[in-house]
Amino acid sequence: MNSKARNAPQPVRAYETVLKSIETDLRSGKIKIGDQLPGERALAETHGISRASVRDAIRILDAMGMVRTSAGSGPNSGAVVISEPAIGLSATLRLHVASRQLSVADIVESRILLETWAASSANLSSDPVRSDTVLRQTADLLTTMDDPGLDREEFHDLDAQFHVLLSSLAGNAVIEAMMESLRLSISDYVSESVTSDDAWQNISQVLRTQHHSIHQAVAAGDGASAATLLREHIEWFYTESRQL
Repeated sequence: MNSKARNAPQPVRAYETVLKSIETDLRSGKIKIGDQLPGERALAETHGISRASVRDAIRILDAMGMVRTSAGSGPNSGAVVISEPAIGLSATLRLHVASRQLSVADIVESRILLETWAASSANLSSDPVRSDTVLRQTADLLTTMDDPGLDREEFHDLDAQFHVLLSSLAGNAVIEAMMESLRLSISDYVSESVTSDDAWQNISQVLRTQHHSIHQAVAAGDGASAATLLREHIEWFYTESRQL
């Protein structure tokens, strides 16, 4: 293949015209979150493409967390615009982790960078009402996780919620979405990393103690200590789970 052929622009796929149009409408405000997209026939006629290509575009938007689709009629049927960026990010990351192009170790390191930054940047006084709400929610999660009879899968789910909620105190929506996507991308690894019940009992007890220490540091506004504790916590679990 000569260089001219390699550098030639790739033809635009039919469904990409729909994606570009919706992006433009979102930017301009013509379409907003909660709005229902036009039906397949209308989109196909507007863009001069087949309804099959429109369906491809809607499937991609669904996978990206940009629309929610449902059958039937009415304001909540069809494709409704939402915005859940963690859905699309996590799905992509999971596949690349599965293909071994992204390692679990790199995901863990990225999580450490994000969580420690979020802990150091949290400002509880910037929005005290929201901060109090988050701290109450995370305290409730810890109380539930303290139950020794709690199912392991539920523990992991509550654990993830705890970390994402604490990270939200930094007030950065991108960091929060990335945190959610990172935890979803390795959720299977986390749940499958400890298979022995005896080992899990010992590990979960340490995790509970670490969680409470992290929560106390965050609630006290000591971001530096919280960041240090978070790094130790994440690194400890990753190291322990690899040894089992």
